Amino acid sequence: MLSSLRSAALALGLALLALPAQAFDTTARAAYVLDQTTGTVLLSKEPDLPLPPASMSKLMTLYVAFEALRDGRLTLNEELPVSEHAMSYGGSTMFLNTQDRVNVEDLLRGIIVLSGNDACVVIAEALSPDGTEAGFSRYMTQRAKQMGMENSHFANSNGWPAAGHMMSVKDLAILADRLITDFPEYYPLFAEEEFAFDGRAPSNTRNRNPLLKLDIGADGLKTGHTEDAGYGLVGSAKQGDRRVIFVLTGIESNSKRAEEAEAVVNWSFRNFVEKTIAKADTPVAEAEVWMGANRSVGLVPAQDLQILFPVLGGKTAEAEVVYQGPINAPIVKGQQLAELVIRPDDLPEIRRPLVAAEDVAVGGFVVRMMTVAGIVLSDLIKRPLEAM
Repeated sequence: MLSSLRSAALALGLALLALPAQAFDTTARAAYVLDQTTGTVLLSKEPDLPLPPASMSKLMTLYVAFEALRDGRLTLNEELPVSEHAMSYGGSTMFLNTQDRVNVEDLLRGIIVLSGNDACVVIAEALSPDGTEAGFSRYMTQRAKQMGMENSHFANSNGWPAAGHMMSVKDLAILADRLITDFPEYYPLFAEEEFAFDGRAPSNTRNRNPLLKLDIGADGLKTGHTEDAGYGLVGSAKQGDRRVIFVLTGIESNSKRAEEAEAVVNWSFRNFVEKTIAKADTPVAEAEVWMGANRSVGLVPAQDLQILFPVLGGKTAEAEVVYQGPINAPIVKGQQLAELVIRPDDLPEIRRPLVAAEDVAVGGFVVRMMTVAGIVLSDLIKRPLEAM
């Protein structure tokens, strides 16, 4: 028996837009907007282009630090020394010196709220495989690849301008998604608006994220700015049950960054509506079964499928079920067998798994003999036709 790729078109019967969703018009060099709740990409502009990320790359240092806390390699109250190398960084800092020993919790707040370049290096040297920031940067690059961040390369821990230090906006969105999902216990730190540390730097106590003071659900994550990178922001906001993650980079000014970040949040929530297109345990199609007690098996979503669509409506969504079949028996209920491919208007293609609705046992002797007889008969009919 040879399996082949099978597909079936479906009419989901959803009222969608008569008019396409108005794309968000951004001046950013690159931009990416993800509805985290449904996994829908709402905006994608130069998503895979490696660009200087400036301080937004500090999110990777934070992710590695959170992993170390989770694994017990760091503790929040552990005090770490400050090297001359860490103290040597300029730009935004906690004004640390080599006489300091700073606990990890303060360092994390120093990175998130104050964007401390020196704090990043203290963490980096503590976790580096060889005790150096360069070694930590190599580790970050390898870890990023493992997380699916294909266009990220780190030359340091804090985003200080350096040759080859690059990230794409899609990679930054992946990283933001992982921070929110993997470390909910630490994510509230990103919403903190002020951290005074020990009072030594009264000019650097406020979070630079311009959205935190607005009542739009914003609760993270990190700004960035250098002359080469322009102004950027990795942000997230939650309204009701929906959460949106967005990345903007290469904007010309601080004020323009604030303006566009607020606008993209409002656009994301106001111009799309969440719809349930298929209910869990309700078959949307059937797949052929080979040598089974049943000739087919129902295909169902493992959970309710909720997809975002533009607000105004007018036609049905295009969708198809794709699977490699016929599928060999036995089949176990809940076994993933197929994919539902959905193509909403003016949004990227969406793929969701479909699973078996019930068990299908291997067929008995009669079923197997009938299947073999069917193959022989089909072959006998086919041969004369091929000889003609």
